[in-house]
Amino acid sequence: MAEKIGVYFDQSALGIIDAEELSTGVSKKFGDACPVVKIFPVLAASSAREEIKKDIVEHELDGIAICGSSPRVDWDIYEFENVLVERINLREQCAMTYKNPDGTIPAAGGTAPELLMAMAKDYVTMGIVKLQKTSVPAPPEFESVKTILVLGGGWAGLTAAKQAADYGYNVILVEKDAQLGGKALNMLKTVPLTFPYEEAHDTGLEAKIEEVTAHENVKVVLNATVEKLAGTPGQYTAQVAGQEYSIGAVVLAAGWKPMDNELLAPLGYGSMPNVVTSAEYELLARDGKLDAKRVAFIVNTENVTGGDIYAAPEEAEETADSDEEKPEGYVHDDLESVRHLAYSSYVNSMIALKHANYLCDAHEDARAYVLYDSMVVPGIHERYYKAAQDRLGIMMSKADIKGITEEGGSLLVSAGNTLMGEDVEIPVDMVVLPTGIVPATAKDPVMNFEYRQGPAFPDLDLFDGFADSNYICFPYETRRTGVYAAGCVRQPMMMDAVEEDAIGATMKAIQCVEAANHGVSVHPRSGDLSYPVFNFVRCTQCKRCTEECPFGALDDDEKGTPLPNFSRCRRCGTCMGACPERVISFDNYSVDQIGSMIREIDVPDDMEVGGPRVLILACENDAYPALDMAAIRGKSWSPYVRIIPVRCLGSVNAIWVADAMSKGIDGVMLLGCKYGDDYQCHFVKGSEICNRRKENIAETLERLGVEPDRVEQYEVAIDEYDKVPGMIDGFMDMVFEKGPNPFKGY
Repeated sequence: MAEKIGVYFDQSALGIIDAEELSTGVSKKFGDACPVVKIFPVLAASSAREEIKKDIVEHELDGIAICGSSPRVDWDIYEFENVLVERINLREQCAMTYKNPDGTIPAAGGTAPELLMAMAKDYVTMGIVKLQKTSVPAPPEFESVKTILVLGGGWAGLTAAKQAADYGYNVILVEKDAQLGGKALNMLKTVPLTFPYEEAHDTGLEAKIEEVTAHENVKVVLNATVEKLAGTPGQYTAQVAGQEYSIGAVVLAAGWKPMDNELLAPLGYGSMPNVVTSAEYELLARDGKLDAKRVAFIVNTENVTGGDIYAAPEEAEETADSDEEKPEGYVHDDLESVRHLAYSSYVNSMIALKHANYLCDAHEDARAYVLYDSMVVPGIHERYYKAAQDRLGIMMSKADIKGITEEGGSLLVSAGNTLMGEDVEIPVDMVVLPTGIVPATAKDPVMNFEYRQGPAFPDLDLFDGFADSNYICFPYETRRTGVYAAGCVRQPMMMDAVEEDAIGATMKAIQCVEAANHGVSVHPRSGDLSYPVFNFVRCTQCKRCTEECPFGALDDDEKGTPLPNFSRCRRCGTCMGACPERVISFDNYSVDQIGSMIREIDVPDDMEVGGPRVLILACENDAYPALDMAAIRGKSWSPYVRIIPVRCLGSVNAIWVADAMSKGIDGVMLLGCKYGDDYQCHFVKGSEICNRRKENIAETLERLGVEPDRVEQYEVAIDEYDKVPGMIDGFMDMVFEKGPNPFKGY
């Protein structure tokens, strides 16, 4: 841990804060522990950094406290070899956000108010104590296997295999079928992927397969699946077709399968002739069997609104026992609840355009009716859409599908809210319904992990079965470190997007292999050398850490004790927050470290005179940046709060709340990412787990006679910075009303 700390103040960042008073206070409080305390006009200047380097050598400093701007600013210039560095945020979250209790802002150039100096002193003290409780992590030595397993031999898998092989990595390409190609084998053509982007063309699949199979770094295994994946990123063992392969990381390109076509029964599928899916129509085109000349291509059928359409199978079962006589198959009159897909994508639109062009290519007198709720054609694909608009034989209209019936040997499509301004009935020879893309991971473990938490990816219901841990922040990431998803197993996409996706996932897999080799973590804490350290002497084998880890990083040994797998770990600290015995810590982040910082906050004896104190434990991923952004944009909040960043709210241990309450702090705000179905937590489950723990904390506080709402969790997205001051001030108002913390001193 840091024993000799140099403390450096950046006057350019402090505004009216008195740096001389702060430096005197540091020397007085810490003495020989801080042998160097200096003030620089501009600390980011190269001359200042050179002076710090000289001080490190001369005074044998092992810790540096930079007192100035946010750690999110100039993060790359305050790095000194073999020395711990702590950034103490006196600009964004102190000087820039300070307002007097009456709401006024101190004049620039004036004297710093007493409350502002109290804030600054607390932050400086907490930062120095944090350094004293921090060690340089020493990750275990690790030799990574430079082999990438690519699961799936379709367009995504072929792209990934060639990409990894071209970069010099060995590749094991596993395909469940007897030949490579995946769903692309069923395609006549692809939507245009080359200039001028106006006509469909051959996929080029054969050439792609040849490039991969001829590559010296690629081994292809057909008619096989992954029977077991054991170990840890960098040193996985994959069992495939009875053989074991040592691999470093995985590109999951397992693709998709069509959804259950029984769900299309409300639109006549299975009961009316010539009602087919787009996947089936593609096969007809490939085989030269496009006999129907008048075809309705329906896009985004989840917006069916009503009419004489067959009910969904489960609804027919519910009404089967009714006394009211129903016609055979039962006709449903209100289909607002009948959904084809729980989501829609641009794939539906692009395929409908391609198929309409197929029809016009096959027949000079063709009539292609493209009926859509939303026509989505991103980017350069707008050219294809415009070409279809101008083509004779293609008619497109926004429409609500009200029914599909048989009449006189034809199909009659009833549509409302059309661009013609009225309801219409369109006689056609065939109706083509969009094929729902169901990812391979929806009901199949696929990877068959030999993990304590089971063989499949967890919580896939959050993503409609798609193997992606966070669409917004982390493309390619899955809930298992070292396994990166690409293509339609991640989200619906066309072949051009699949190509880019596969390259991205391959780069992530390579990054993972190299990161494991150097003992550092991958995204989101890229480059972090720390890892959880266990004091197993105190472990009670309660299993909380193994059960709550969002990424399956912990297994059990033969005695039932947690078994760490360091390169699976993403360093979120959720295991640390889960442990009631404080068994788990990181060299640079621990229960004792944050607890010591909390205990350094100066709490006045009389709240009525000195004001209340509120602690904010802010997630460093969304909440802490939102606080910085609020400050930069001129927002301010109560001077009575003290902010401590945490890796994730999942890392918050209940002991920290106890430390705060016993210190006399009057309220604790847990400020983190949004959770639930539309979660934005960088570590997936952290905010949700914290919320569950908060309920337990509330029960404990209530038993002690402390109001549970003195500890509250708030959700904030990074772009909701403007809401943060209101949240803080609202919480402060509540604390004022409740009065002093009755638990103080216990």
